[in-house]
Amino acid sequence: MVPVLLWVICAVLILAGVLSSFLPVSPGVFLVLAGMLFGAWADGFRRIGWVTLVILGLLALVALLGDLLGSLIGAKRFGASKGALIGAAIGILVGIFFGLAGALLGPFLGATAGELLAKRQVRQSVRAGAGTWVGLAFSVVLRLIIVFTMLAVFITRCLL
Repeated sequence: MVPVLLWVICAVLILAGVLSSFLPVSPGVFLVLAGMLFGAWADGFRRIGWVTLVILGLLALVALLGDLLGSLIGAKRFGASKGALIGAAIGILVGIFFGLAGALLGPFLGATAGELLAKRQVRQSVRAGAGTWVGLAFSVVLRLIIVFTMLAVFITRCLL
């Protein structure tokens, strides 16, 4: 009975993680990883051992790094100043606490405010903010690639 419950938890966490991975700065990758850990546990770590779990964990860390750096790199590519980069980073951290709207608007508003504080023109400030959105889009794509790679590894190990 316990393995069945563990597999159900595994499936629910993986499904929730995959669905939330479409949102910027979401814990989706780590929900997927947690689900896979429950799956490994349900199987007694026979098919999904510690080496596979470490690889999956490293992939999750790469996704986290991509999330953190995505909007910063996007802002920089659009000519953002150091103030805008700091503002975007603060916007990401603060925005997380305000749900989806905060996750989307936080980096933009932070970068824009950072540019304005650096005495840049409004047009350049908005451009830097838009760059953070471009970076966020790339980080979401990267996260989805990593999540589906993790799923491929997990499913392959389960079937072998």
